[in-house]
Amino acid sequence: MNKFNTDEIITNDAHLIQSFADLNGLKQADARTVIVEAEGAYVTDSEGNKLIDGIGGLWCVNVGHGRREIIDAVTEQLKTLDFYSTFYNFTHPTAAALAKKIADIAPGNLNRVYFSNSGSVANDTSIRMLHHYNNRLGKTQKKKVLSRIGAYHGSTHLAMAMTTPAYSEGWDTEDSIVHHLRSPYSYREADNMTDEEFLEVLAEDMIASINDIGAENIAAFIAEPLMGAGGVIVAPDGYHKRMREITTEHDIKYIADEVVTAFGRLGHMFSSKDKYEMQPDIINTAKGLTSGYQPLAATIVSDEIYDVISEPGAKFLHGMTYSGHPAAAAAALANIEILESEKIPQQVQTTGKYFENTLKGLSDLDIVGEVRGSHFMMGIEFVENKETKLAFHDDKNVALRLQQHAQKRGLIARPLGNILILSPTLILTTKDIDKIGGILRESIEAVTKELL
Repeated sequence: MNKFNTDEIITNDAHLIQSFADLNGLKQADARTVIVEAEGAYVTDSEGNKLIDGIGGLWCVNVGHGRREIIDAVTEQLKTLDFYSTFYNFTHPTAAALAKKIADIAPGNLNRVYFSNSGSVANDTSIRMLHHYNNRLGKTQKKKVLSRIGAYHGSTHLAMAMTTPAYSEGWDTEDSIVHHLRSPYSYREADNMTDEEFLEVLAEDMIASINDIGAENIAAFIAEPLMGAGGVIVAPDGYHKRMREITTEHDIKYIADEVVTAFGRLGHMFSSKDKYEMQPDIINTAKGLTSGYQPLAATIVSDEIYDVISEPGAKFLHGMTYSGHPAAAAAALANIEILESEKIPQQVQTTGKYFENTLKGLSDLDIVGEVRGSHFMMGIEFVENKETKLAFHDDKNVALRLQQHAQKRGLIARPLGNILILSPTLILTTKDIDKIGGILRESIEAVTKELL
C-alpha cells in the first residue's frame, strides 16, 4: 500500500518555488514528479514507480542513494557537535580533518580550502578571493573575468554573470566584469576544421580578448573541464593545456570549476590534472563532495594565493554561517572514504566508458545529431536533419518529450532545449546501463514517430 498521498504533497508544494522551472507550467495538473524514496541507483515516486536516477539527483549522488556509512556519520556527528561556526578563531575537528583530506588529494600546491554551501557560492568565492589577492598586491585594476559562451558557473549574481548569457535572459547580472570567450562547441562552431585548427581559433580568440581588455585588468579565466549545463560541451583535445599556457603567460589565474567533474564522475577524484593534464590555481567543487547527502562546497586555492591573502595588514572579510558545517563535513569525509575504499573512480574508468559507448550507439537513429561527453557525464543532441545539423524549433520540445517518454519507461533524464543530459550515479552496473540504452532507444523511436 502506497503510504504517500500525491495530491496532498502537490497541494503543499504549491508554496514551493522550484529552481529553473516554468513556474506557470507548474500550475498545470500532473506537472510535478514527487520523489519520495531512493536506494542505490534508483528512486521511487509517490505513485510507487521505481525509476533509474539518470541525473544522479543533479549531477551529484556519486556513490548512490541510501549509503548507511554517510547517514551514520552525519547522525554521529550531530550527537557530538551539532553546529559551530568557523568564523574568527573558531574551528572544529571535522572541518579541520576534511580540509586536510582535500588538500591531500587535490593536485599540486592546492593546499588551502574554504568551505561554502553550493557550487555557485564556491565560484563567487574564488573571484572575491582573487580580487582581494590583487588588491593586496597593489593591482587594484585587475578584476575582469574571462568565461565562455556555453559555460555554467551557478545562479548567484556573479556566478550567473560568468554563466553563458542564455541562462540570464530577463535577469540582471554583474556582467560588467565578465567577458565571454568563444564556445569550444565543436559540433556547432568548428565548421569543417580539425580539432587542431579549431583549438588554434579558440586560442587566438583568447589572446585577442586579452590584448583588447589588457592583461593588467584580468584577474582570472574560469572554465569547467567538461562543460555541463551549457550542453555537455567537450572542448577539443589539448584545450585546457593551451589555455593554461596563455593565461600563465599573461599573469591570469586559472580557475577550474569542478563542481560537476570532481569526485569520480570522469574517472578521477579531480579531472583537471589527471584527465586534462592542467594544473589550475583554484579548483571549485561541490556536488560529488558529499554525493548530495549534505550541502557543501569547497574553494581549493594554491599556497601562493593563500600566502598573499594571509599576510599581515588585512582581515579575510568573507564568510558564510554554515561554512564547514560539522554534519556536512562528516558527510564529505564518509563519502570520500567510500570513493577511495571501493575504488569508485577507477571503476568508472571501465563502467563509465561502457556507458559512454552505449549512448554513442544511439547515433544511428534518425534524429540523433551528436552524442558527446565522457564517462558518466553525457549529452545527446537531437536534430531535424543530420546532414545540415538543422536544429528542431523550440516549440517542438524534443528533449522534453524524450524525457517524458523515458520517465514512463523507468528512467529520469534531464531535458535542455534539443539536448538530453544524463549524469547518473557512479555505481551503475552494465545491466543498468543496458537498460538505460534500451529505454533511450525506445523513447527516441517513439518521439521520432510523433514528429513525423
